[in-house]
Amino acid sequence: MRSVAADAEDKIKELIVEQALGPGDALPTETELMQRFGISRNSLREALKSLQAMHIVEIRRGFGTYVGTLSLEPMTEAIAFRTVVGHRRGQGSLLELLQLREALEAGLMHQLAGRLPDEDLRELDALVARMHKEVREDGEIAARTDRAFHRTLHRSLDNELLSELLDAFWNAFHRVRSEGLGKAADGEELADMHARIVDAVRDGAAEAAEAAVHRHFDDIRRRLSNP
Repeated sequence: MRSVAADAEDKIKELIVEQALGPGDALPTETELMQRFGISRNSLREALKSLQAMHIVEIRRGFGTYVGTLSLEPMTEAIAFRTVVGHRRGQGSLLELLQLREALEAGLMHQLAGRLPDEDLRELDALVARMHKEVREDGEIAARTDRAFHRTLHRSLDNELLSELLDAFWNAFHRVRSEGLGKAADGEELADMHARIVDAVRDGAAEAAEAAVHRHFDDIRRRLSNP
């Protein structure tokens, strides 16, 4: 049987949708919500705290309650934790996460090939050059550079949800990788793989771009399978 607080969560979410509220918009006061839903203050606050953990609402002490950022960060945290736990138990959770990323990124190549703005292509070229520089000077590609590459590659799609979802997968995967799971990459080869993706996209060669993405993920799979 569902609790009063759980029902209140659903009603608050329905209220946000019905009133077309967005991040930062104010919600009714606690007293108004209690009267609207016919629940106690304790049940309401339990519901609000749960929604705050999911970034659906934001509680500002002394100011009120507002619609939260609605970000995917809670999902990222859950994915990363589930993946680490599964990997430590000998399950293939890290490879499963990798498969999700690969399916998304490879599937997007047909939308990107031959369609990236010159500005984005120049930025991708600069990021690949930075990768090579980081390998020469530091021995590896910085996580922030890799992240910037993938963000720039998909930026022209102008799909906020897609960008956030890809970013969530990237973030979760690299948090797990920071645990030292898997063999380190050959930095120069990894930079070259990114360059091949850019070249194929620039040439409008969708199938070659997709194949380059798959080769990149095949390399990651091999390293994860040989810690």
